[in-house]
Amino acid sequence: MSYRIGSGVDFHQLAEGRELWIGGVHIPHHKGSLGHSDADVLLHAICDALLGALSLGDIGIHFPNTDPAYKNIDSKILLAKTMELIHARDYSVVNVDSTLCLEQPKIKPWVPQMRTVIASLLHIAEEDVSVKATTTEKMGFAGREEGLMAYATVLLQKRG
Repeated sequence: MSYRIGSGVDFHQLAEGRELWIGGVHIPHHKGSLGHSDADVLLHAICDALLGALSLGDIGIHFPNTDPAYKNIDSKILLAKTMELIHARDYSVVNVDSTLCLEQPKIKPWVPQMRTVIASLLHIAEEDVSVKATTTEKMGFAGREEGLMAYATVLLQKRG
């Protein structure tokens, strides 16, 4: 069996007047992620981890923010398209581990729903999806609530 590990990271500014989508879940908050798509920082980090595991570049190569087709697109669609690339190379996801860095809002109430959404998109069990969160103890841009970031690691296995 052949295994591949990938890591991904993503950052987005927070801005008034935008919706906050994290892990495919809409989270009520007075600020949302700023970006060309829905700016789901967690799904973008997972996309990058998947693409990186197979040396396929990054999310910007496959879904450029200069392409109007991706304007305000639901990042669940981007992750589904990324999974098509993974499956086309005859790999499947074993598990994903991820960490969100943000001060507010607290995301613990939404983690189970995020795990469900991500597991469905990756075609794995919820128990194979880890979503954790931490603050930066009020330090840096995340601590000042100017932005948020996500890190993801994935393990892929060659099928067959």
